[in-house]
Amino acid sequence: MVKYMDNNSGFQQWNAARDATKKKSPFLGMLWWFVLFLTAWWVMSWWMGPKQVQQNAEVQEIETVDLSKVPVTKISSDDLTADVQGLRISKIELLKFAADASNAESGPVTLLGADGAFAEVGLLSTGTAAPVATTVWSEKNDAATWKNSDGVEFSRTIKIDGYVISIADTIKNASNKEISVAPYARIVRANDMVSSAGVYTGAVAFVNSDLEHEDWPRITKKSYAYSTTNGFIGFVDQYWETVLSIDSADQTMRVKALGNMFQADAAANVVAVPVGAEKTITTNLYMGPRDRKELLEANTIITGIDQTVDYGWFWFFVRPILWLLHILNSLVMNYGVAIIIMTLLLRLAMWPLTRKSYVSMMAMQKMQPEMARIQKLYANDKARMQMEMMRLYQTHKTSPMSGCLPMLIQIPIFFALYKALLISVQMRSAHFLWISDLASMDPYFILPILMGLTMWFQQHLQTASTTDNANKNDVTVQTQKAMKWMPLIFTVLFAWMPAGLVLYWTVSNIFGIGQMYYIKRINK
Repeated sequence: MVKYMDNNSGFQQWNAARDATKKKSPFLGMLWWFVLFLTAWWVMSWWMGPKQVQQNAEVQEIETVDLSKVPVTKISSDDLTADVQGLRISKIELLKFAADASNAESGPVTLLGADGAFAEVGLLSTGTAAPVATTVWSEKNDAATWKNSDGVEFSRTIKIDGYVISIADTIKNASNKEISVAPYARIVRANDMVSSAGVYTGAVAFVNSDLEHEDWPRITKKSYAYSTTNGFIGFVDQYWETVLSIDSADQTMRVKALGNMFQADAAANVVAVPVGAEKTITTNLYMGPRDRKELLEANTIITGIDQTVDYGWFWFFVRPILWLLHILNSLVMNYGVAIIIMTLLLRLAMWPLTRKSYVSMMAMQKMQPEMARIQKLYANDKARMQMEMMRLYQTHKTSPMSGCLPMLIQIPIFFALYKALLISVQMRSAHFLWISDLASMDPYFILPILMGLTMWFQQHLQTASTTDNANKNDVTVQTQKAMKWMPLIFTVLFAWMPAGLVLYWTVSNIFGIGQMYYIKRINK
């Protein structure tokens, strides 16, 4: 983007014409840009960095339950394994994702694996006893069963479909009276502010077809409750989510702090079970990645869960960029190479605008002697100076803003790619040359340095032809001197950015240098 801000751009020349009579410090432009980017860096660091959460001293503490007598069983599929202990499910291991993105041997990602974290699915009963967390179940025909003293039998079967764990509770009323049960489910876990880099994390609820978000600090200060005809509630991290949904027509969902933990729960309406009858209630848990493909498959079971992906403001760019990256990766089998190819395709698509911008820039260079004459001749008449400048632009069929359009188009692409790198689970462990994770910073700062060098060289090519003959006291020349610091500032700024984003910008700079050489050759 720097290339459109040097003294060869029409905007700078037009701005110089407006301020020709004002005497400015040669370091004013540099200071202004330094403050601007320092502020941007501080905002980005604040936005991306972990935030301290102040716990509310009045929140309810999570109850302590002795589960030592409740046996633990394993459930598993090709995608995940989990521990089942009575009503609770914990230690969900995602078998296709390494806990350490840079080390494939680090073991699988584990959800609800910390001390005190779990998902619990149970029933509250009226007229009879129902299983509780400490109940010891019996295994019978691939189902866990328990019968109370009234003769009411509770049986539970658990199935896994992708990353959806479905719990079906069947109640057989063999007693001599009608009973009623109310299903409930909850997820208890700690927050994960460390992994929230630029992506929404916290509680999520799908309420009457609308998606609600509450971040960790807000949950700490206040509890939230929702009434809905159907939906889900749970927690989302940068790459993973843990969500529950009771298959019920009417339910109340809440999220609140429990000491150092957080709880998302749902309670459904009472279900009557007449004498001699049986009822089955199903609760679904999604325990997996925030991946659009997986969430679309889960959406057939948990409606609306595909909307939990955080695409950000530039969602209309993020989704096609992700789609293109996945397609290219399927062809070349490397996301780093896919980013390079995508960058070249985008630069080629913008070629007409880029060419027009470079040609306009060259026209501005040829106009500089005449522009300098006008500035000097009408130094005391700003209105006449601007009128003569506009007439000069019309004569040469150029515009002071002609070089800005390619930059404006690249801004949403830049932020869209940044978002795509942060939310894509595949990018999390994508390798490229010495980089083990394209979604994290370059550990050796090689790419940021290359980016800064290519930016400096691109800037040098654009200004070299006019520097020698320029008026050293001209405001735009002073601004140009200040702008020479921009590659260094951008290098520092990008040093902590995702390596995939820096790779994109570096390749874009290199391709831009080649385009500039070509346009200069054909326009000699």
